[in-house]
Order: sequence, then structure tokens, then C-alpha cells
Amino acid sequence: MKDDDYKKRTHPVRKVVYIILGILLISIGVFAGRSYYNVRRAADTVYQSSKIKKTRNTSNLLKNGRPISILLLGTDTGALGRTYKGRTDTIILATINPKTNSTTLMSLPRDSEVAISGFEQDFPAKLNAAYAYGSSATTISTVQKWLNVPIDYYALINMGGMKKVINEVGGVDIKPIRSFTYLGYTFEKGVKTHMNGEKALAYSRMRYDDPNGDYGRQQRQRQLITSIISKGTNASNLVKQDFLFSLAKQTRTDLSFGDLTKIITNYRSATKNINSDHAQGTGKMIDGQSFEIIPQKEKQRVTNALRTSLNLKKASTGPMYANK
Repeated sequence: MKDDDYKKRTHPVRKVVYIILGILLISIGVFAGRSYYNVRRAADTVYQSSKIKKTRNTSNLLKNGRPISILLLGTDTGALGRTYKGRTDTIILATINPKTNSTTLMSLPRDSEVAISGFEQDFPAKLNAAYAYGSSATTISTVQKWLNVPIDYYALINMGGMKKVINEVGGVDIKPIRSFTYLGYTFEKGVKTHMNGEKALAYSRMRYDDPNGDYGRQQRQRQLITSIISKGTNASNLVKQDFLFSLAKQTRTDLSFGDLTKIITNYRSATKNINSDHAQGTGKMIDGQSFEIIPQKEKQRVTNALRTSLNLKKASTGPMYANK
């Protein structure tokens, strides 16, 4: 459900597709000499199959310039190679349509009440717990069943591992979107501030004192990622192998190097028109846990918007309670 207040809070989300594709590919158009070698190796490091059978022939989709979907996931605990996976607290289903020159970014509340694919017996569960149950494959399967929308690719970014990356580019300059103090650091709204890795992560992690709650934290995380990419795409940083591979270690995707170059080359026009939306729920306490309940009517609206953006026929959204 769109509203002006929500659009204002999530304005930076308009850049999220190219921010994440920028992280995955590291740079756009730098394919010569040592730079090409480092970029290719970094992209190979980033690649990780979801180990799930895709519902569509993604190679043909890219080859023919058809609309695609990418599930964007953000985690903020530990490192990607850790034993404890943690949860994905940022979940955005992006559709990119080069035919209509448009991109749709649908934010899905992390606390949405769902039946996790393969673990329906644990209903009710939160959407952000799907990753902890079985990594990206379980999250993809859960969202596909929940909304009845095909997911062609995924991209995972680990915010918790960005400290080293930020330090390696000499810090980042950010204008805080609100004033607050957190973990011993003070931030003043609108005042350009140079931040090292530790301070930048403190800025992006505060949640409970933000009047917009987790929405506010996600906005600051996107702002931080934007700043990192701005520094990372400087020519002096692009040839630094340490920077490239530090960044690559914090990202995983099942988009290959070839897939990424096709998207950058053939889908660029789709970012001219960005449609930002979100699934609107209502809070409810269940067994001592706070859930966001997305009504079936709202789920159908979200499904309709996403399937339309993919040039797919209308279809019923997924069941409210899987296997119930």
C-alpha cells in the first residue's frame, strides 16, 4: 500500500538495484588489464548457487531481454561464512523490465507471518527466519509460495562485514538523516560527517530510538551502501585487489559474471522509472512474539503488482496459511 510518508522514508531505495549490482560487479565498464582480471575474480568469488531449481529458464530470459526478478537480502550479523547464519532483516523483491523501462522494488516486512517452505509445521514463523532455516534457497522458496511470484535470482549482502571494506577505502562521507547518539558516537542531521568503519556501522545499526523503527534503520543502511559504492567505483580503488575481495566476501549471488554484464548492458534503461512499494501489515503479538500480519487482500495486491511488472498473467496469491 503506497503512501507519501512511506515514499519519503524510503527514497534511497530507488538506487538499491544498481547499488547491489554495483557491489556484485564491483564496477561498471572497467574491463581492461589488471582491473578486468580483479573484477572477474571478485565476481567469481561472489557467485554462490542457491541450490534450488528455478521456476523459469533464466538464461533465456536474459538472452531475450525479458523481465527478471531478483530477491535482495540483507543480513547484519557475523560473516557470510559463519556457522550461525542469522536472519535477513532487509528483504526486497525487485523486478526489472527493460521493455517498459521500469523497475519495481517491493519491500517485504521482515516480521511478516509466514509458513516457511519445508518447515510448515513451525507455523507461524517470521519471514526473516527463513534464511536461518535453510539459507537463500529456503527464503526464495518461501517468498515464491507466499506471493506466487517467480524469483529468478537472489543477492545477499552482509552489512556486518562492511567495517573492513569501509576502512580500506579510507572511510565514507555521510550526511545523517537524523540526529542521535549510539554506541558512543553522536550524529547530527544534515551535517556531512567522515566516518570510519566502526562509526559508519554504528550509524547504520541504530533502530530502537528511530521513530520509524526498522524502516529507518534500513534507510540508513542503504545510505551507507550508496556511500561505499561511491568510493568503491573511484578508479584508484577499482584496481586495489584487497578492496575488491573484501567487498566480494560480503556478497553472495547466483548471478554469474556473464549474467551481471548482460544486466548492466541490456537492462540499464529499466532504472529510468523506479516504482517503490511495500506490503502493508498490522502488528500482532503471537506467543510473545511481534508479527506483521499481511491480509490476503493486500497480498493479492502485491502479487498483482509484481506479476504485472514481470509481464505475467494475473494469478491468485499464495495461501494465507500453507498446508493448513
